[in-house]
Amino acid sequence: MERTGIITMKGNPLTLLGNEIKAGDKAPDFTALKNDMSPFSLSDLKGKVVIISAMPSVDTPVCELQTTIFNQKAGENPEISVVTISVDLPFALNRFCANEGIESAVTLSDHRDLDFGSKYGFNIKELRLLARGVVVIDKEGTIKHLEVVSEVTDQPDYDKALEVAQSLI
Repeated sequence: MERTGIITMKGNPLTLLGNEIKAGDKAPDFTALKNDMSPFSLSDLKGKVVIISAMPSVDTPVCELQTTIFNQKAGENPEISVVTISVDLPFALNRFCANEGIESAVTLSDHRDLDFGSKYGFNIKELRLLARGVVVIDKEGTIKHLEVVSEVTDQPDYDKALEVAQSLI
């Protein structure tokens, strides 16, 4: 499925590929790679409140900030699992986490199959990157909050995502 005009980058419209999800849907399981190249599936976090923080690349200032903020907030509440996902290679994510002291959030690479991007509708066709956004999933696996940031260079609404996640504990 293609959706154009949902997001822009510096004002230029981009096309999103993949399924269109919404709050109330069951969160699709997906597989991506952890920093050590081992597989990770959303089902690994079954029964937990999950924040999925999707971003284009950790090598940009907004993505760096997004990863850092969610990591800090995740460390404050062990009942919320934060998963940060991009199409960066696992090696780049591992280097970033080591350099920035990222310990609480799980960082994942969707570079191989774009499984998350396809199942959640976050694939940017023109760039083969993920759109910036946040998905909050409750303990039963239902999407309770979804934000696809309309301008890729803008930050997500951290407070709203964290507020929803806190309310699910």
